[in-house]
Amino acid sequence: MKHMTTDDLSVEIAASTFAALGSEQRLAVLRTLVRAGPDGLTIGTLGERAGVTGSTLTHHMKILAQAGLVTQTKQGRSIICAAVAYEQVRALSRFLLNECCADSGQPGHHHG
Repeated sequence: MKHMTTDDLSVEIAASTFAALGSEQRLAVLRTLVRAGPDGLTIGTLGERAGVTGSTLTHHMKILAQAGLVTQTKQGRSIICAAVAYEQVRALSRFLLNECCADSGQPGHHHG
């Protein structure tokens, strides 16, 4: 999977990525990992903090990983380290902010 810049982050890609976040549990998992920082967490710790465990957590991590929002790394024989794909999350943020402010000329200005 290639890394994306804001320029080639299309509406379709952004939509599918946001679709992956369309679950409270997945959002909780992602937020837990964001708070954990670049080093990530083991799956066990992630499950405890996010309140999602077992096959449910595995399922959510798979969807988040497919969307490019998280990375999973085997450490040793079994422990999985999960971390946020910060570049992807940043690209999404920039996509949103660039789009929303493109018309108004000043950020946060709403036409009433």
